[in-house]
Amino acid sequence: MSVSRKNAPTPEHHESHDLIVSNSIPLTTNTGFEFHVRPVEPEDKEALRKFFANVSKEDLRFRFLSSMPEVSNSILDSMINVDHEHKEDYIALDIDDKTIIASAMIGANADRSEAEVAIVTRSDYKHRGMSWTFLEYVTSAARQSGIKKLQSIESRQNHEAIELEREMGFTVQSYPGDATLMLLEFDLTASNTDA
Repeated sequence: MSVSRKNAPTPEHHESHDLIVSNSIPLTTNTGFEFHVRPVEPEDKEALRKFFANVSKEDLRFRFLSSMPEVSNSILDSMINVDHEHKEDYIALDIDDKTIIASAMIGANADRSEAEVAIVTRSDYKHRGMSWTFLEYVTSAARQSGIKKLQSIESRQNHEAIELEREMGFTVQSYPGDATLMLLEFDLTASNTDA
């Protein structure tokens, strides 16, 4: 009588799964909310699709600076296919390590002197201090990887993100050539000396 693998998983399978789960970094916000962070993996594509289905249309517009009914396959592919040197995508997961609750992208120029950062949080996970803690983690990761300056391009209407980044130490100015946008910059070399 044979037993299917589905009904009788091997201990090795559990150990392997535990090892994967342990690659997530646990973080806690100032409100006590706990979540995990790790770089995105190719297997996360469908989970990212579900995540973006739970992001408000307004937040989708703020994240991609364009109105879209849903995030396309090509955008999802660009998010999971990163080189980990000039481009990195991080995901924040609920403590189940399955449900994506936020996404952050860092895209650096050729010499890694500057990088753009963009972050979006699931609508039902806002106002728990998570965006601040997640952005703080991503900023620290950028600094450790040698990036000198972070830039964030925000819709002028995205008051929450602009205020959060300003409080974190980003400088704010109008985006050159587009009055609907704001350019926020964070000198990582200066903040590194303050740390």
